[in-house]
Amino acid sequence: MKKPDKVILVCCSYRLGNDAKGKCQKKGGPGLLPLIEEGLQDRGIENVLISSTGCLNACDDGPVMAVFPEGYWYGSVDEDRLEEILDSLESGQPVEDYLLTPVEAH
Repeated sequence: MKKPDKVILVCCSYRLGNDAKGKCQKKGGPGLLPLIEEGLQDRGIENVLISSTGCLNACDDGPVMAVFPEGYWYGSVDEDRLEEILDSLESGQPVEDYLLTPVEAH
């Protein structure tokens, strides 16, 4: 397997009840995965590994998406934000308005 140029992680953590952790699943994290795949294909961006993850410890900002090797962490990702984030992969510049600071992404 060829090493991917980028890795995109999407929190899909799920917890029962009112536990703060697990918000990403409840807020649509899993639904982002096919949209990411489709968006990358539409843009001709290849060699990207997309993976769902357990909790990324930024529950209040879910769904959370992390892009590596850049190390960009995005919060409250929805379909509209996702389009801007995927566009930013082409330009190489993060979408500053959606970035979580290191303090927020503990």
